[in-house]
Amino acid sequence: MLVRPHSRRLVLVAGFIAAVSLFVAACGGGRSDASSGTSSTSKVVSSTDFGTMASPCGKGEAKGATQQGVTDASITIGFGDDAGYPAAPGLNKEMSDAMKAMIKWCNDQGGINGRQIIGNYRDAAIMNVVNVMTEACEQDFMLVGQGWSLDSAQEQIRVRCKMASVPAYSVSPQFSNGPLMVQPSPNPVDFANVSAAAQMAEQFPSQVKKAATIYGDFVALVDLAKKAVIAYEQVGWNFLDCEQTYNILGEANWLPFVQRLKDCGAEIVYFSGSPAPHFENMLDAAKALNYNPLWMQEANFYDSAFAKWNTSGIADNVYVQMPYYPFEQADKVPATAKYIEIIRLNGGSTSLSGAQATAAFLLWAQGVKECGSNLTSDCVISALQKVTSYDAGGLQSPTNPGGNKPGDCSMVVKLSGTKFEQVLPTTIGTQACNPKYLVSLTGPAVDRAKLDGTRISRAAG
Repeated sequence: MLVRPHSRRLVLVAGFIAAVSLFVAACGGGRSDASSGTSSTSKVVSSTDFGTMASPCGKGEAKGATQQGVTDASITIGFGDDAGYPAAPGLNKEMSDAMKAMIKWCNDQGGINGRQIIGNYRDAAIMNVVNVMTEACEQDFMLVGQGWSLDSAQEQIRVRCKMASVPAYSVSPQFSNGPLMVQPSPNPVDFANVSAAAQMAEQFPSQVKKAATIYGDFVALVDLAKKAVIAYEQVGWNFLDCEQTYNILGEANWLPFVQRLKDCGAEIVYFSGSPAPHFENMLDAAKALNYNPLWMQEANFYDSAFAKWNTSGIADNVYVQMPYYPFEQADKVPATAKYIEIIRLNGGSTSLSGAQATAAFLLWAQGVKECGSNLTSDCVISALQKVTSYDAGGLQSPTNPGGNKPGDCSMVVKLSGTKFEQVLPTTIGTQACNPKYLVSLTGPAVDRAKLDGTRISRAAG
């Protein structure tokens, strides 16, 4: 039954935009191995290291009140999520759980160059992003590890007050290619990682020649699906002329959507949205019509609730491209194990968005350490713009934060009953890497971003 209340509409939009945020995840976890074309991990060296990354935290003698939020003894940063949205309590709270835990982890080692970190939690609650950005402009040194669903609304204020940021993720083209911003898993509007799509094309060469898309009627989801089509076609996919748009409020009857895909002959379907309830309803409709295509999904479908829902095996043909290693592989990935350990010791919850926030904190701390007593946001951003290969100690595969480009590695997992299992590459704990998997994009979303000659968005002024 179609639900129409205003609050229901906003929570669905919020969930979908949060889902879009995980599109940054085309790169995956580990460190590159040029000889094998895959990515893998190394052993932890010491208790303070984060996977293969030496901790950027520790004692020191840095001094100087160099900028707002910086004193001889402390550095005040802002972080946040949308957890206070009343219709979706706790939305993306795992990011802030990660930030709180990482701040404690770092301070326990002596801070950064001896300065303790103070965190201001800022809850945008979906619709309050303008307010929290205004507060950050008045109080914080930088924003770190945050993720706000409506980040396009923040940009004029952020750019005007020159608030630098190392976010967990970006959603809008304005922010993903914005100035004064470096992120650990770049999600630029003009580049994409197609490693997972290429692996699927090799594994299912006939199916990808008969692909189709279906996406919600919301600009972020439209852009995501269009971006996928442009990117996937560069590695051999062919999309049939039967794309469909569904109402982000939901549909009273999903059977017509499934019937059109079936009549069109689609053998693999890219669904842009979130697992529950829409995709689950669509799978129910597909079962009723005896339609069994492959489903290609973004990383937000690596979801424990979705896995638990699949008791009947109806979602066993769902393939998910992963940003980081599945938590089930923590015994093979020291950085993932370290992330889980740090979060649990602090009483928090884990998620892929939380892992992204952790990677953001580590990247930011690396820049702060390098700046020493000359700690300004310009110095940190300048230092991070020189980082052309970053893997957060193996938490993700190498990306190019300084160049704002994704990496070229990924893995694919699929549901088998209520468990996710890696299927590509076939060697568990590895990812497929190749420079040709990083492709450039064009299209309306790129045009709207108003990129300058350095690929910086000028859409916010």
